Amino acid sequence: MRHQDIWRGIDGLAERNALTPSGLARLAGLDPTAFNPSKRFGKDGRPRWPSTESVAAALSAVGIGFNDFATLVDGNRGSSAPLLGLAEAGQAGYFDDAGFPQGEGWDEVRFPGLGDEPVYALEISGNSMQPTYRPGDRIVVAPSAAVRRGDRVVVKTRGGEVMAKELGRRSEKRIELLSLNPEFPAIDLTPTEILWLARIIWVSQ
Repeated sequence: MRHQDIWRGIDGLAERNALTPSGLARLAGLDPTAFNPSKRFGKDGRPRWPSTESVAAALSAVGIGFNDFATLVDGNRGSSAPLLGLAEAGQAGYFDDAGFPQGEGWDEVRFPGLGDEPVYALEISGNSMQPTYRPGDRIVVAPSAAVRRGDRVVVKTRGGEVMAKELGRRSEKRIELLSLNPEFPAIDLTPTEILWLARIIWVSQ
């Protein structure tokens, strides 16, 4: 991250919340001039960087995480995706047969921009995926992305079970799904037992 990128992120954070840089600083409990353009360079012309403490205070004041701030630093506003709890994902009506979201009951979540690929997010619950994924983590899933051995994936079986696994060996007759939690054994399924399988491309922790 360059000096100008960090300040662009702070300006974007203020604009996104209908604030001036001074207004953002006041909201964060900082000196009102902390984020002003005049504070971005010293008298000798050398760049001055905001402290991590001041950035953290600003993010806390407007209620966003560092991942969202990173999209502003990169010069974009991020993307939005449908969001559903993993525990609900096994119920009927939320996905079509190809694993794309459908129907009502979806929420929405923002995340760093990942291009134009259609994606959705699932919020983890339970401990079966620890320590890789913890309750409250949000995984972003791309149904149309190519899947290879070693990828982390979300799988929905024809019995209605939805789970996050690592793809192991794959053949025309068997698909091995490795558990992310070492306390849970691997699962072997036939292709006919799987309704859809989609790659996890990002996680917010």
